[in-house]
Amino acid sequence: MTTLTLPRPDDWHLHVRDGDAMRAVLPMTAAHFGRALLMPNLKPPVTTVAEAEAYRERADAAVGDSDFSAYFSLYLTERTATAEVERVADHPRVLGFKLYPAGATTNSDAGVRDLRAVQPVLDAMAAHGVPLLVHAEVTDPDVDVFDREAVFLHEVLGPAMARTPGLRVVVEHVTTADAVAFVRGMPTGQIGATVTPQHLLLDRNDLFRGGLRPHHYCLPILKRRDHRIALVEAATSGDPRFFLGTDSAPHARHAKEAACGCAGCFTAPHAMALYATAFARAGALDRLADFASRFGAAFYGLPVAERTITLRDEPTEVPTSHAFGADEVVPLFAGEVIPWRVTQA
Repeated sequence: MTTLTLPRPDDWHLHVRDGDAMRAVLPMTAAHFGRALLMPNLKPPVTTVAEAEAYRERADAAVGDSDFSAYFSLYLTERTATAEVERVADHPRVLGFKLYPAGATTNSDAGVRDLRAVQPVLDAMAAHGVPLLVHAEVTDPDVDVFDREAVFLHEVLGPAMARTPGLRVVVEHVTTADAVAFVRGMPTGQIGATVTPQHLLLDRNDLFRGGLRPHHYCLPILKRRDHRIALVEAATSGDPRFFLGTDSAPHARHAKEAACGCAGCFTAPHAMALYATAFARAGALDRLADFASRFGAAFYGLPVAERTITLRDEPTEVPTSHAFGADEVVPLFAGEVIPWRVTQA
């Protein structure tokens, strides 16, 4: 039996919603992670430092007496003021701005339609070293859903970075070999990329294996097997530009198992076991600590955790559901046996 001890990891891309839902799911992340970067696509979205501070108070209350620290991003809109960039630069718990192309994913209606409309804000971000966290998909219905990431990177983000020297960027939840190549074409320190457990373990065939699998549906959508292989190679390569971000996104069961099901995979309770599974299959367990605990912290200028967690290759059955306020949420691989678990945190 193999055990692996590593510095307490960080989740640099997490959705926890708000209210009773957040109180149900955020402690699951706090049980295994030391820090997490919470996304701002609430209703209404978190667009200012003042709103992030209020969200921080609710998040801190949700985890109670814990050494877990929630960090925050602001929702970039075409009304964002450059003065807000300065406030973010001075705030220890607000780390950047999240770019949602309008209509790209859950609660993205207030997002940006044209990056050129926020060029002064991007210039201010570059000047202050504030990162732009990007959901990298175009929303043009004429672009195939499996190509939207690659098109965004080459036709939108690439030109925007060329117009804005010094802009620091995180390409969130990368899903394609195109994204891996794009990130590797930029300097370490200027760019990072988060990688989810579902994109390391699943491809688009898994969406339809045995029937339509709504709890495997996320955005960006799962891609072909060769893209998954490229992601595994990048995540396990020791390249500091790739680091952990689960994109765990809880939705009530009835909102997933619906005629128009919501996008998002809920992985918070067993995310580290899933990453260990992916790294073990690649023969790269010795590189999981860097990916999970060091590279993201370095990108955001934060220290590596002193506390540790330990994982063991011990088969564990994933619960069929978890409480989610007045509803229930179904985790990824519900009812299935996964080969790893966290034994100490």
